[in-house]
Amino acid sequence: MYNHGRKLCIASAGALLFAAMACASLNKKEEGAIIGAAGGAVAGGIVGKATGSTARGAIIGAAVGGAAGAIIGHQMDQKAKEIQQTVAGAEITRVGEGLVVTFESGLLFDFDSDQLRAASQTNLDNLAQSLSKFGDSKLLLVGHTDDVGADAYNLDLSRRRAAAVASYLMSHGVPSARIATSGRGETEPIAPNDNDTDRQKNRRVEVAITAGDEMKAQAKAQAGSSN
Repeated sequence: MYNHGRKLCIASAGALLFAAMACASLNKKEEGAIIGAAGGAVAGGIVGKATGSTARGAIIGAAVGGAAGAIIGHQMDQKAKEIQQTVAGAEITRVGEGLVVTFESGLLFDFDSDQLRAASQTNLDNLAQSLSKFGDSKLLLVGHTDDVGADAYNLDLSRRRAAAVASYLMSHGVPSARIATSGRGETEPIAPNDNDTDRQKNRRVEVAITAGDEMKAQAKAQAGSSN
């Protein structure tokens, strides 16, 4: 499902603090941190703490705002439609000037495993094909777990799963320079961890997609020429 309106926050650098407060209800109160994000890392960390979402924090922190931001947002809308049509089982959410593509880990991995399931490869093949030709867009892959087991183990598992998805995408045409990974373990749940259904929702891998420097420069140039 592609959610354009739900959980939408648009922020420019000058309105970052406002965005952090305005987005505070997007998710749980767990603190987020940007690890190796490919731009807007400091700003993304601030917003991540407010939203409880490393993926959303990275996107909001990388925003350019204004007419250029609107151009980038339109490009993201088009890419979201393409991903929706080709990647079964993925949930696509528009966040500001970026996208979050979410896979339940059960679609990608067996329980307590960081080895990609054979059945998941078609989805990741299609995602790689779509993103490899999406300019110099940046990807932050964030792994998450439920709260069953030790905190340290869950953190390590989430990191290994994010790394496994990153490695697969790189081996299928997405340049490594455009990819960063983060593991958040059980610290950013999207549902209570009190039943099997909700714990499954928390076991997930998110792909935050933001514009790279070239995409931003092109959008600014296009916005300037239209004034």
